[in-house]
Amino acid sequence: MQNKKLLNIAKEVVAIEAQSLQKLKSNIGKSFEKIIKTILNCKNGKIIVSGVGKSGIIARKWSATFSSTGTPSFYLDASDASHGDMGQITSNDVVILISLSGESDELKNIIQYASRNRNIKLIGVTSKQDSLLYKNADVKFLLPSVKEAGPGSFVPTSSTTVQIALGDAIAITCMKSKKFGKLDFKKFHPSGSLSIKLKTVEDLMLIGSKIPFVNENISMKTALKNIEKKGLGVLVVKDKHDKTNGILTDGDLKRLSNSRLNYQNLKIKKVMKKKPISVDKNMLAAQALSIMNAKKITSLCVHQSNKRSKTIGFIHIHNILNANIT
Repeated sequence: MQNKKLLNIAKEVVAIEAQSLQKLKSNIGKSFEKIIKTILNCKNGKIIVSGVGKSGIIARKWSATFSSTGTPSFYLDASDASHGDMGQITSNDVVILISLSGESDELKNIIQYASRNRNIKLIGVTSKQDSLLYKNADVKFLLPSVKEAGPGSFVPTSSTTVQIALGDAIAITCMKSKKFGKLDFKKFHPSGSLSIKLKTVEDLMLIGSKIPFVNENISMKTALKNIEKKGLGVLVVKDKHDKTNGILTDGDLKRLSNSRLNYQNLKIKKVMKKKPISVDKNMLAAQALSIMNAKKITSLCVHQSNKRSKTIGFIHIHNILNANIT
Protein backbone atom coordinates (compact mmCIF):
# COMPACT_ATOMS: atom_id res chain seq x y z
CA MET A 1 0.00 0.00 0.00
CA GLN A 2 1.32 3.42 -0.97
CA ASN A 3 2.36 5.87 1.74
CA LYS A 4 -0.24 8.39 0.57
CA LYS A 5 -3.00 5.83 1.01
CA LEU A 6 -1.77 5.03 4.52
CA LEU A 7 -1.87 8.69 5.48
CA ASN A 8 -5.33 9.15 4.01
CA ILE A 9 -6.68 6.23 6.06
CA ALA A 10 -5.25 7.72 9.23
CA LYS A 11 -6.67 11.17 8.46
CA GLU A 12 -10.07 9.69 7.71
CA VAL A 13 -10.13 7.92 11.08
CA VAL A 14 -9.29 11.16 12.88
CA ALA A 15 -11.91 13.07 10.86
CA ILE A 16 -14.64 10.54 11.69
CA GLU A 17 -13.76 10.62 15.38
CA ALA A 18 -13.68 14.43 15.35
CA GLN A 19 -17.22 14.42 13.96
CA SER A 20 -18.25 12.11 16.79
CA LEU A 21 -16.87 14.53 19.35
CA GLN A 22 -18.93 17.31 17.79
CA LYS A 23 -22.02 15.14 18.28
CA LEU A 24 -21.06 14.61 21.91
CA LYS A 25 -20.68 18.35 22.36
CA SER A 26 -24.25 18.83 21.14
CA ASN A 27 -25.49 16.24 23.66
CA ILE A 28 -24.02 18.02 26.67
CA GLY A 29 -26.89 19.73 28.44
CA LYS A 30 -29.18 19.19 31.43
CA SER A 31 -28.32 15.51 31.84
CA PHE A 32 -24.64 16.46 32.08
CA GLU A 33 -25.49 19.06 34.74
CA LYS A 34 -27.30 16.37 36.74
CA ILE A 35 -24.22 14.13 36.61
CA ILE A 36 -22.00 16.93 37.94
CA LYS A 37 -24.43 17.84 40.74
CA THR A 38 -24.80 14.19 41.74
CA ILE A 39 -21.03 13.75 42.00
CA LEU A 40 -20.48 17.05 43.82
CA ASN A 41 -23.28 16.24 46.29
CA CYS A 42 -21.66 12.90 47.18
CA LYS A 43 -20.22 13.97 50.53
CA ASN A 44 -20.45 10.81 52.62
CA GLY A 45 -20.08 8.15 49.96
CA LYS A 46 -17.77 6.97 47.21
CA ILE A 47 -17.66 7.44 43.46
CA ILE A 48 -17.54 3.99 41.83
CA VAL A 49 -17.10 3.49 38.08
CA SER A 50 -17.69 0.26 36.18
CA GLY A 51 -18.09 -1.08 32.67
CA VAL A 52 -17.56 -4.16 30.52
CA GLY A 53 -15.09 -4.79 27.69
CA LYS A 54 -13.77 -1.60 26.10
CA SER A 55 -16.16 0.39 28.31
CA GLY A 56 -14.55 -1.29 31.32
CA ILE A 57 -11.10 -0.10 30.24
CA ILE A 58 -12.52 3.40 29.80
CA ALA A 59 -14.21 3.16 33.21
CA ARG A 60 -10.77 2.58 34.73
CA LYS A 61 -9.55 5.69 32.95
CA TRP A 62 -12.51 7.74 34.21
CA SER A 63 -11.83 6.63 37.77
CA ALA A 64 -8.09 7.40 37.53
CA THR A 65 -8.77 10.86 36.09
CA PHE A 66 -11.40 11.60 38.74
CA SER A 67 -9.04 10.61 41.57
CA SER A 68 -6.16 12.69 40.26
CA THR A 69 -8.31 15.81 39.89
CA GLY A 70 -9.93 15.97 43.31
CA THR A 71 -12.83 13.50 42.99
CA PRO A 72 -11.80 10.33 44.88
CA SER A 73 -12.98 7.28 42.96
CA PHE A 74 -12.29 3.61 42.32
CA TYR A 75 -12.99 1.15 39.52
CA LEU A 76 -15.18 -1.88 40.19
CA ASP A 77 -14.78 -4.89 37.92
CA ALA A 78 -18.29 -5.85 36.84
CA SER A 79 -17.57 -9.59 36.82
CA ASP A 80 -15.98 -9.51 40.29
CA ALA A 81 -18.97 -7.55 41.59
CA SER A 82 -21.16 -10.61 41.00
CA HIS A 83 -18.74 -12.76 43.01
CA GLY A 84 -18.47 -10.85 46.28
CA ASP A 85 -17.15 -7.42 45.36
CA MET A 86 -20.67 -5.98 45.29
CA GLY A 87 -20.08 -5.34 48.99
CA GLN A 88 -17.83 -2.45 48.00
CA ILE A 89 -20.97 -0.52 47.07
CA THR A 90 -22.66 0.94 50.16
CA SER A 91 -25.25 3.56 51.05
CA ASN A 92 -24.61 7.13 49.86
CA ASP A 93 -22.34 5.91 47.03
CA VAL A 94 -22.60 7.09 43.44
CA VAL A 95 -22.23 4.28 40.90
CA ILE A 96 -21.41 5.18 37.30
CA LEU A 97 -22.01 2.42 34.74
CA ILE A 98 -20.72 2.81 31.17
CA SER A 99 -22.16 0.58 28.47
CA LEU A 100 -22.91 1.27 24.82
CA SER A 101 -25.71 -1.29 24.71
CA GLY A 102 -26.85 -0.80 28.30
CA GLU A 103 -27.71 -4.51 28.34
CA SER A 104 -24.42 -6.21 29.29
CA ASP A 105 -25.16 -9.26 31.45
CA GLU A 106 -22.28 -8.43 33.84
CA LEU A 107 -23.87 -5.05 34.65
CA LYS A 108 -27.38 -6.35 35.34
CA ASN A 109 -26.53 -7.48 38.86
CA ILE A 110 -25.04 -4.07 39.70
CA ILE A 111 -28.09 -2.31 38.25
CA GLN A 112 -30.43 -4.46 40.34
CA TYR A 113 -28.33 -4.03 43.48
CA ALA A 114 -28.22 -0.23 43.12
CA SER A 115 -31.92 -0.01 42.26
CA ARG A 116 -32.90 -1.83 45.46
CA ASN A 117 -31.00 0.67 47.64
CA ARG A 118 -32.54 4.13 47.46
CA ASN A 119 -29.44 5.68 49.03
CA ILE A 120 -27.28 4.63 46.08
CA LYS A 121 -27.33 6.94 43.07
CA LEU A 122 -26.93 5.18 39.73
CA ILE A 123 -25.59 7.17 36.78
CA GLY A 124 -26.13 5.37 33.48
CA VAL A 125 -24.05 6.25 30.42
CA THR A 126 -25.29 4.43 27.32
CA SER A 127 -26.25 4.91 23.68
CA LYS A 128 -29.52 2.93 23.93
CA GLN A 129 -32.55 4.74 25.31
CA ASP A 130 -34.60 1.53 25.60
CA SER A 131 -31.87 -0.32 27.50
CA LEU A 132 -32.08 -1.74 31.02
CA LEU A 133 -29.36 0.65 32.18
CA TYR A 134 -31.03 3.77 30.80
CA LYS A 135 -34.45 2.85 32.21
CA ASN A 136 -33.14 2.10 35.73
CA ALA A 137 -30.56 4.88 36.13
CA ASP A 138 -31.31 7.75 38.49
CA VAL A 139 -29.27 10.02 36.26
CA LYS A 140 -29.12 9.18 32.56
CA PHE A 141 -26.72 10.31 29.85
CA LEU A 142 -27.45 9.29 26.28
CA LEU A 143 -24.32 8.93 24.19
CA PRO A 144 -24.72 10.07 20.58
CA SER A 145 -25.07 7.53 17.80
CA VAL A 146 -21.75 7.70 15.97
CA LYS A 147 -20.08 6.14 12.97
CA GLU A 148 -17.19 3.87 13.89
CA ALA A 149 -14.02 4.38 11.86
CA GLY A 150 -12.93 1.62 9.53
CA PRO A 151 -14.64 -0.72 7.03
CA GLY A 152 -18.10 -1.84 8.09
CA SER A 153 -18.18 0.59 11.02
CA PHE A 154 -17.89 -2.25 13.54
CA VAL A 155 -14.55 -1.61 15.28
CA PRO A 156 -15.05 0.35 18.55
CA THR A 157 -13.26 3.61 17.74
CA SER A 158 -15.47 6.68 17.62
CA SER A 159 -17.71 5.31 20.37
CA THR A 160 -14.78 4.80 22.75
CA THR A 161 -13.33 8.21 21.89
CA VAL A 162 -16.66 9.78 22.84
CA GLN A 163 -16.70 7.89 26.15
CA ILE A 164 -13.18 9.02 27.03
CA ALA A 165 -13.98 12.63 26.18
CA LEU A 166 -17.15 12.56 28.29
CA GLY A 167 -15.19 11.28 31.29
CA ASP A 168 -12.62 14.04 30.86
CA ALA A 169 -15.38 16.64 30.61
CA ILE A 170 -16.96 15.39 33.85
CA ALA A 171 -13.62 15.26 35.68
CA ILE A 172 -12.51 18.75 34.65
CA THR A 173 -15.93 20.28 35.36
CA CYS A 174 -15.88 18.79 38.88
CA MET A 175 -12.27 19.88 39.29
CA LYS A 176 -13.07 23.50 38.48
CA SER A 177 -16.23 23.44 40.58
CA LYS A 178 -14.14 22.34 43.56
CA LYS A 179 -11.47 24.96 42.75
CA PHE A 180 -8.91 22.17 42.60
CA GLY A 181 -5.73 23.83 41.32
CA LYS A 182 -2.16 23.08 40.29
CA LEU A 183 -0.85 22.79 43.82
CA ASP A 184 -3.63 20.33 44.72
CA PHE A 185 -2.83 18.33 41.59
CA LYS A 186 0.83 18.28 42.63
CA LYS A 187 -0.03 16.54 45.91
CA PHE A 188 -1.46 13.58 43.99
CA HIS A 189 1.48 13.44 41.55
CA PRO A 190 4.58 13.70 43.78
CA SER A 191 6.82 11.96 41.24
CA GLY A 192 5.51 13.58 38.07
CA SER A 193 7.28 16.19 35.94
CA LEU A 194 4.51 18.68 36.68
CA SER A 195 5.05 18.16 40.40
CA ILE A 196 8.71 19.09 39.99
CA LYS A 197 7.75 22.31 38.20
CA LEU A 198 5.23 23.12 40.91
CA LYS A 199 7.49 22.56 43.90
CA THR A 200 7.38 25.53 46.24
CA VAL A 201 10.09 27.07 48.36
CA GLU A 202 8.50 25.42 51.40
CA ASP A 203 9.01 21.98 49.80
CA LEU A 204 12.78 22.49 49.59
CA MET A 205 13.80 24.98 52.28
CA LEU A 206 15.93 24.26 55.34
CA ILE A 207 14.15 24.64 58.65
CA GLY A 208 14.84 24.63 62.38
CA SER A 209 18.46 24.10 63.44
CA LYS A 210 19.54 23.84 59.80
CA ILE A 211 18.93 27.56 59.27
CA PRO A 212 22.33 29.33 59.76
CA PHE A 213 21.08 31.72 62.45
CA VAL A 214 23.47 33.83 64.56
CA ASN A 215 22.90 36.65 67.01
CA GLU A 216 23.70 40.19 65.87
CA ASN A 217 26.04 40.76 68.83
CA ILE A 218 28.54 37.99 68.15
CA SER A 219 32.01 38.98 67.06
CA MET A 220 33.22 38.52 63.51
CA LYS A 221 35.77 36.06 64.87
CA THR A 222 32.90 33.88 66.10
CA ALA A 223 31.00 34.51 62.88
CA LEU A 224 33.91 33.05 60.90
CA LYS A 225 33.72 29.83 62.93
CA ASN A 226 29.96 29.65 62.45
CA ILE A 227 30.05 30.16 58.70
CA GLU A 228 32.53 27.27 58.40
CA LYS A 229 30.49 25.09 60.73
CA LYS A 230 27.18 25.65 58.91
CA GLY A 231 28.79 24.97 55.52
CA LEU A 232 26.37 27.14 53.55
CA GLY A 233 28.62 30.14 52.98
CA VAL A 234 26.12 32.46 54.65
CA LEU A 235 24.81 33.50 58.07
CA VAL A 236 21.34 34.85 58.87
CA VAL A 237 21.59 37.52 61.55
CA LYS A 238 18.77 38.10 64.03
CA ASP A 239 18.25 40.34 67.05
CA LYS A 240 17.14 39.49 70.59
CA HIS A 241 13.49 39.54 69.42
CA ASP A 242 14.23 36.83 66.83
CA LYS A 243 13.74 39.28 63.99
CA THR A 244 15.99 38.86 60.97
CA ASN A 245 17.81 42.10 60.31
CA GLY A 246 20.81 41.11 58.25
CA ILE A 247 22.86 38.57 56.35
CA LEU A 248 26.56 37.86 55.96
CA THR A 249 28.07 35.81 53.14
CA ASP A 250 31.52 34.38 52.56
CA GLY A 251 31.76 36.89 49.70
CA ASP A 252 31.35 39.70 52.23
CA LEU A 253 34.14 38.15 54.32
CA LYS A 254 36.50 38.05 51.35
CA ARG A 255 35.86 41.71 50.64
CA LEU A 256 36.53 42.56 54.29
CA SER A 257 39.78 40.58 54.22
CA ASN A 258 40.94 42.42 51.12
CA SER A 259 40.19 45.78 52.75
CA ARG A 260 42.95 45.16 55.36
CA LEU A 261 40.48 46.29 58.00
CA ASN A 262 40.93 44.70 61.43
CA TYR A 263 37.36 43.47 61.56
CA GLN A 264 37.54 40.27 63.64
CA ASN A 265 36.67 42.00 66.90
CA LEU A 266 33.77 43.93 65.40
CA LYS A 267 30.23 42.78 66.06
CA ILE A 268 28.58 41.15 63.08
CA LYS A 269 25.80 43.75 63.05
CA LYS A 270 28.42 46.37 62.14
CA VAL A 271 29.39 44.68 58.89
CA MET A 272 26.34 42.62 57.83
CA LYS A 273 24.11 43.49 54.90
CA LYS A 274 20.83 44.86 56.20
CA LYS A 275 17.36 43.90 54.96
CA PRO A 276 18.20 40.56 53.30
CA ILE A 277 16.00 39.38 50.45
CA SER A 278 13.21 37.18 51.73
CA VAL A 279 10.56 35.25 49.77
CA ASP A 280 7.21 33.77 50.75
CA LYS A 281 7.19 30.04 51.48
CA ASN A 282 4.49 29.49 48.83
CA MET A 283 6.58 30.94 46.00
CA LEU A 284 7.45 28.44 43.29
CA ALA A 285 11.03 27.21 43.67
CA ALA A 286 11.63 28.01 40.00
CA GLN A 287 10.71 31.63 40.68
CA ALA A 288 13.05 31.74 43.67
CA LEU A 289 15.85 30.44 41.43
CA SER A 290 15.07 33.22 38.95
CA ILE A 291 15.44 35.81 41.73
CA MET A 292 18.78 34.33 42.77
CA ASN A 293 20.05 34.46 39.20
CA ALA A 294 18.85 38.02 38.70
CA LYS A 295 20.36 39.25 41.99
CA LYS A 296 23.49 37.10 41.56
CA ILE A 297 23.05 35.51 44.99
CA THR A 298 22.99 31.89 46.13
CA SER A 299 20.43 31.88 48.94
CA LEU A 300 17.23 33.44 50.23
CA CYS A 301 15.50 33.82 53.58
CA VAL A 302 11.94 32.51 53.70
CA HIS A 303 8.97 34.07 55.47
CA GLN A 304 5.26 33.41 55.82
CA SER A 305 2.52 35.84 54.75
CA ASN A 306 3.72 39.42 55.28
CA LYS A 307 6.04 38.69 58.20
CA ARG A 308 9.28 39.37 56.31
CA SER A 309 11.35 39.95 59.43
CA LYS A 310 10.46 36.51 60.82
CA THR A 311 12.56 33.92 59.00
CA ILE A 312 10.96 30.46 59.08
CA GLY A 313 13.18 28.83 56.48
CA PHE A 314 16.26 29.21 54.34
CA ILE A 315 16.77 28.07 50.77
CA HIS A 316 20.09 27.65 49.00
CA ILE A 317 20.51 27.41 45.24
CA HIS A 318 21.78 23.84 45.69
CA ASN A 319 18.45 22.84 47.28
CA ILE A 320 16.70 23.92 44.09
CA LEU A 321 19.16 22.49 41.59
CA ASN A 322 19.28 19.15 43.42
CA ALA A 323 15.49 18.94 42.91
CA ASN A 324 16.10 19.11 39.12
CA ILE A 325 14.54 22.56 38.88
CA THR A 326 16.32 24.76 36.36
